[in-house]
Amino acid sequence: MKILLASAPHADTFGYSMPPPGLLRLGGALRDAGHDVALEDLAHRLASGALESGDGLAAGSFALLAGRGRPDLLGLSVMGATLPVALLIAEESKRHWPEVPVILGGPGVNGTDTTILERFPSVDAVARGEAERTLVELCGAMADPTRPFGDACAGVDGMTHRGDGDVRRAPDRAMIRDLAELPGYAWEMLPSIARYKEVTGEADGLVPIDSGRGCAYDCSFCSIGRTWRRRSRTLPADRLVREVAALRGIPGARRAYLCHDLFGADRAHALEFCERMTDENVEVPWEVRARADHLDPELLESMARAGCDRVLLGIESASPRVRERNQKGMRADFDPMTTVDACAAAGITPILSLILGLPGEEDEDLDASLDFCARAALRAGVNLSLHLVNPQPGCALGDEFGAEARPVDDVPPDMALGAGTSAPERALIDAHPDLFSTWALLPMERARLDELVFLSGELGEVLMRYPRTFASLLALNSDETALGLARALRDDGRSFETFARERAAVRGVDGVALVEDLLAWETALVRIAARGPRRPRPERWRVGAELVDVRRDLAATTGALVRALDGRRTFTEAARPLRTFAVTAPPPAPGRLGSVRTLSLGEGAARIVREVERARTPGECARIASTLSRARLRDVALRLVDSGVLVPPAAETIPSPPLLESR
Repeated sequence: MKILLASAPHADTFGYSMPPPGLLRLGGALRDAGHDVALEDLAHRLASGALESGDGLAAGSFALLAGRGRPDLLGLSVMGATLPVALLIAEESKRHWPEVPVILGGPGVNGTDTTILERFPSVDAVARGEAERTLVELCGAMADPTRPFGDACAGVDGMTHRGDGDVRRAPDRAMIRDLAELPGYAWEMLPSIARYKEVTGEADGLVPIDSGRGCAYDCSFCSIGRTWRRRSRTLPADRLVREVAALRGIPGARRAYLCHDLFGADRAHALEFCERMTDENVEVPWEVRARADHLDPELLESMARAGCDRVLLGIESASPRVRERNQKGMRADFDPMTTVDACAAAGITPILSLILGLPGEEDEDLDASLDFCARAALRAGVNLSLHLVNPQPGCALGDEFGAEARPVDDVPPDMALGAGTSAPERALIDAHPDLFSTWALLPMERARLDELVFLSGELGEVLMRYPRTFASLLALNSDETALGLARALRDDGRSFETFARERAAVRGVDGVALVEDLLAWETALVRIAARGPRRPRPERWRVGAELVDVRRDLAATTGALVRALDGRRTFTEAARPLRTFAVTAPPPAPGRLGSVRTLSLGEGAARIVREVERARTPGECARIASTLSRARLRDVALRLVDSGVLVPPAAETIPSPPLLESR
């Protein structure tokens, strides 16, 4: 059979930066069964410019698919946010190919399969759950061209189809017990990884790996647990190691993204995977998603040795009461900060995901979450991912609030970013709010919603850019709360830097000096992180760092702020003699995440850097090069080069000595 499978289009940057792993597995299954199968990633086509956005998105998508030739079966893989455009593509298909069956599948049809078929005649069937075996079996049943499509669906577990005027639902298909039986990826059926990265302009080379499936929990805001019947399975460790190692042979692939949401839930499996990665010297950096209560220092250290450098942690709320109300399944006495500290100790960057506005959240709970974010950002190089809650179909919040939740025109939930923007899609969303609650928000007063929008957006950025300055404002006033300070910032309406300076002024000269020093440091960190490592020029030495002159030990100040916010002591930190620090971004190892470092410079090193910074004419540059070659200065110069503070001319090669002490 000739089969065409496509993932529906969207413009969410994370999604279109890499091929969809489910589609790759499914293509592999049909390929291995001997079918003539083609794959299309319409999100990638949209990002590449091969597909135009706007009101003609669905028609353009079908035209692109039609260019692959008429298939015997068209399958559309959807998420909740891409379901509207997929339905419009199905309508286009029926207008042009009325005899070609259209099947929907993917997470976007969870719990909505019957409703879709009842309301949209352009869809002939929905494949529920894992489709690797379901579609192979269906295509086998369709081998007889005289057999009606409905009859072919009738005997296939996992299918919902239309037959004799009503919707019929076959029994659920048994889940694949041993994921070692999964087919290989059909990499050859989609654009190369290098092409994906060219389109996005990203250099990280992140590639998804279907490392496990399912979830044993039933969090109120998530449908994954229900989709997989509260079961979690992992790809066997040896198979997972082979799939990660295979990325070394794929151009453009530099890092692995293990897609399973529960890395570490099976601790023995996680440790075995890490040990095999280390023993076999795979050397492919990777990142994962996990629950904070599934990771411990021993496991995190093993992960770091095996190449893990980033982990997304589903915190949801720092309030045990809110977590319990929303069925998180986390012990009330568990402190997620212990996992943040363990990540920092292992050298792994934690991405902290929190949901603001969950049912049961009062001001004190919201303040607990913001305080947690402020303390976490202060003690580790965290990324914060703050979201608004929306009651998606198939989850407990969808059951509880779906009927009354409605979209808010100017506040799209994170799950709907990059989708549903065309007029035909909006018309569908407005006509079927119960089906498309991915765009809906929990009912609440507009003032509260506006506050949550500010907290999840602008405040989240402030906490990541200026964690120490924000913490200093809390520490300088022991009666201040994170929520109170955030509200004052929002009411002020000016930049955080201006707000911080005026807020510190009421604490006197010492408060102003502290905030000025911290702002200078953190502004340099932001600029260097945005710029990245400096490239060498052929003719001259360059300064790769930004110098910051402050009257305090920055590491000691950070430690004092951590202790103050943790409530262990009152913040006290006296100014010291002027010191010079260098903020730098040394070139990362291949595939590794870039980092920004702060180094303490001695007087001699600082003088060398400033001379390089001031040099402009060829004569001055030659004098600098001659000075740096002197025996007594060469070791200092080499250390500055290795740390990225100085960048030598492109033609000059210098060995790598130890780093300066990092602050």
